[in-house]
Amino acid sequence: MIVCQCTGISDRDITAAIDWMRAADPETIITPGKIYHALGKRADCGGCMPLFLDTMRRCDKVGVAPPILRARTDSRKETPDEGRRQGHRLSERRTAV
Repeated sequence: MIVCQCTGISDRDITAAIDWMRAADPETIITPGKIYHALGKRADCGGCMPLFLDTMRRCDKVGVAPPILRARTDSRKETPDEGRRQGHRLSERRTAV
């Protein structure tokens, strides 16, 4: 199946690139950019990225740990204001009249 029509990358190309990267370095962090680079191509419009990422996730050798991804989203829910104090913006501060 063609994943990226701009560059002609198929799901087999992505799987082969992941397999090659894992064989070369088992500890490497695999990203879409590294896959494009391994295939000698680069992203063009980015419209394929959701399908590209889904194809990566289906590959057993990617090695992204789901607990890490869940921990990141959970921490955002607990602190929506990133730990800033109330009224941190200049526009929210009250001035004496």
